Amino acid sequence: QLQLVESGGGLVQPGGSLTLSCVAPGLSLDTYAIGWFRQAPGQEREGVSCISASGIITNWRASVKDRFTISRDNAKNTVFLHMNSLKPEDTGVYSCGAISALCYSESYGMEYWGKGTLVTVSS
Repeated sequence: QLQLVESGGGLVQPGGSLTLSCVAPGLSLDTYAIGWFRQAPGQEREGVSCISASGIITNWRASVKDRFTISRDNAKNTVFLHMNSLKPEDTGVYSCGAISALCYSESYGMEYWGKGTLVTVSS
């Protein structure tokens, strides 16, 4: 089964930047749409953004669309989430999910998930 692996999380001060990566070892991600999600303690998981297999971006969160950028590099078989101007409310476990080809709504169930990487924004 496809298992996604996230990396790049950590502790960062407000205003800082992080880049998260999503990979699926042994498989090509270029046939999948990849969405980034996050979940803070006591809150429901929410979609951040999604990029289709063809590179079309869907922004799910108005609060981050001007600060976060999703991209993919097929040569590296990796999907990224570039996060700038981070705020404490961005803190949470960030997970990537995969679905065939296209991005739908953030509530549409992904076929495969990673376990997540923790992003903590704090001074």
